[in-house]
Amino acid sequence: MLVIDKILVSEEIRDIRFCCDLDKCLGACCVEGDAGAPLEEEEISILEDDIEAIKPYMVKKGIEVVEKYGVFDYDASGEFVTPLINDKDCVFVYYENNIAKCAIEKAFEEGKVSFQKPVSCHLYPIRITKHENFEAVNYHKWYICQAACTLGKKLELPLYKFLKVPLIRKYGREWYGKLVKEIEG
Repeated sequence: MLVIDKILVSEEIRDIRFCCDLDKCLGACCVEGDAGAPLEEEEISILEDDIEAIKPYMVKKGIEVVEKYGVFDYDASGEFVTPLINDKDCVFVYYENNIAKCAIEKAFEEGKVSFQKPVSCHLYPIRITKHENFEAVNYHKWYICQAACTLGKKLELPLYKFLKVPLIRKYGREWYGKLVKEIEG
């Protein structure tokens, strides 16, 4: 376990090789699982403010769910998550060439919103567990990412480097620099 400013980082973040391979997984992380993507409380108000700009990129069923229930739901442990369509697809999913993609990110890329997507999505396959006095940063191993591990090994790309931008988004450039120094010496 690595410790960077009271944040515990699993050694898997250093050791796993990873690079998303959307042509193989087809964006399965947006449509698989038992709950939506984890949301930070402040992300909910951003989504509520931006939802009208995001809707044009969403599928009809996703819009219907958001209009009926709102932009967030709760998982089994009471944490905030994105709602699901029929207990499967994230409400913000849309499809391009049979690949599940994020309507929030599409609106961001087209300059319609300033919010890229939930940080939990940006960080995936890293999951963060919040405790009273620290956070734990862990690798979430899931069969749907097998192709990403294969590609990461081929490219010799460590997970912490693949996720540099979202790690900086979450914890800051200085923290990321400390992580790199701790890993690379």
